Amino acid sequence: NVVTSEEIERRLEPVYKRLGLPAGRLELMTGIRERRFYDPGTLPGQVSIQTARMAVEQSGLDRKHFGALIHGSVCRDQMEPATAAGVHAGAELPEDSLVMDVSNACLGLLNGMVLIADMIELGRIEAGVVVGTETGRDLVEGTIDSLLMDDSLTRKSIKSAFASLTIGSGSAAIVLCHRRISQSGRQLLGGAFLSDTAAHHLCAGGV
Repeated sequence: NVVTSEEIERRLEPVYKRLGLPAGRLELMTGIRERRFYDPGTLPGQVSIQTARMAVEQSGLDRKHFGALIHGSVCRDQMEPATAAGVHAGAELPEDSLVMDVSNACLGLLNGMVLIADMIELGRIEAGVVVGTETGRDLVEGTIDSLLMDDSLTRKSIKSAFASLTIGSGSAAIVLCHRRISQSGRQLLGGAFLSDTAAHHLCAGGV
């Protein structure tokens, strides 16, 4: 489902008129013309199953080699059990796999890659897959509803909401394996961590 910035602004027309905002402001400020949404009610895990299965099949590796599945997105089906559990079952990976969620804002997939790579280097597993699916519809819809109901909005205060209107939906998966069974020859050369957490309080969601 394609949703354009123009469509979002049409829904926000009462707010735009009250604040004297010109049409086209959302695309002008963000550079985003359109985003994609899954159908209403779609759970992240449902999409992640398809994405993980596709990645495993395209890797050319036998499923028996897989020893880990990490679900690395912000969005999840529920608090518990881990969304990774349902994805693991749907992807039909071995029962002796490590299965867990890693939620770290936009870094979940990258963190998952490094964790799986470390397990491969340690000799714990031969291969693993990290998968994630973000469903942006609820955030965008909620932001629109909130803006329409907020009579205290100003031209300045509305700016903080624009980032939430840029979100879309998407899914990705990455298969990592030991070099001796690799079908591609591509390598993850390494990874490093640097955390500047001083401004952690500036953006809090889902609480």
